[in-house]
Amino acid sequence: MFALVEDGKITQMPKGNKGITLGDNQYPASIYTIWTEAERNAIGIYTVEIDNTNKKDEEWYTNTNITYAFGSGKVTGTYGTATAKAIADSDAVDDEGNKLKDENGNQIINEGLKTVKKRIIDNQCAGLLAPSDWMVIRATETGGTMDSGWKTWRASVRTKCNSMQTQIDNASDVDALAALFTYTTTDGVTSRPLGEFPVKA
Repeated sequence: MFALVEDGKITQMPKGNKGITLGDNQYPASIYTIWTEAERNAIGIYTVEIDNTNKKDEEWYTNTNITYAFGSGKVTGTYGTATAKAIADSDAVDDEGNKLKDENGNQIINEGLKTVKKRIIDNQCAGLLAPSDWMVIRATETGGTMDSGWKTWRASVRTKCNSMQTQIDNASDVDALAALFTYTTTDGVTSRPLGEFPVKA
């Protein structure tokens, strides 16, 4: 990304994919790839340097738009303070603060991250159990018994699902929630605080 600086102010943000006319001079797109930074600076074009100090993971935060500024001989783009996404559900409201209802008169809910993440865990749990559901159905319909190994494993999957959901519910803020899903490696072992579902042997 580039910026055109005229009289100390940014006036254009050329993408670098086509030429540019400055006064009586027309420059080809090649100036963005062939020219040195110093050569571009001489005609007022600067490579934009993005400062990601305030940028946060957009899975958990909403970042601001980038603000561009020229100073000390360079153009920088900076983010403002990111806003944490809501972790709890809330009632949807209009611009005047009135609660929004659906066509059946039920309150519309803005889902928080906890609800979203718990649904993902539920879906993962269901996906793991689905291939062996037929065993449960067969045992129920025939009055037979289910293989004890499968029965134990299915119970452990449900137990782990409940444990994960409890961990999510107990997260005090968005950073605590994000930490549950963050993988780290210690002594060659990669894991996350939320843990994993048991694997059927």
